[in-house]
Amino acid sequence: MFNSDNGHHKEGGNAPESFDANGPLRGMKRDLYEGGIRVPMIVRWPGHVRARAVSGHLGAFWDFMPTAAEIAGVKPPAATDGISFLPTLPGEEQRQHEFLHWEFHEQGGKQAVRMGDWKGVRLNVGRAPSGPIELYSLRNDIGEAANVANKHPEVVAKIASIMKSARTESDDWKFKPAQVPKRKK
Repeated sequence: MFNSDNGHHKEGGNAPESFDANGPLRGMKRDLYEGGIRVPMIVRWPGHVRARAVSGHLGAFWDFMPTAAEIAGVKPPAATDGISFLPTLPGEEQRQHEFLHWEFHEQGGKQAVRMGDWKGVRLNVGRAPSGPIELYSLRNDIGEAANVANKHPEVVAKIASIMKSARTESDDWKFKPAQVPKRKK
């Protein structure tokens, strides 16, 4: 299995504008737009995975542990949100996540929720923990160019609820309020 944890980056002299690193996807590493978190996974497992098979399964890296445990025939740790994607590999019916939730604590704090074809993104969480949520229909707008939050307040409310309830507070990972420079008198 070959996978990545995020989209392309600018570090180390990489120049993403030199090539079409994300195609139509918006964002890169440290963004919670699709270009920052949507990455391919390549699996080669002769006798189990059909060559050149393609799946649109929506999963996350936290699904790897339960998958590896199931392949090894052992129980995964009890404290995981992951779902084994082993059924997807041979093309069988797969249980799906109700939603996926991400948080990024740098750059003012960011949250995102993927719920089916809907994607909600909240920026500047350190300054505005209940700030506005951008909403995108990934079925119609894979590049997350048209914020449709005003047209679907019920979806935004559901995503806001998930952003609040899906997280676990940690002393190590807290949204830090953005520092506002003091004005000189």
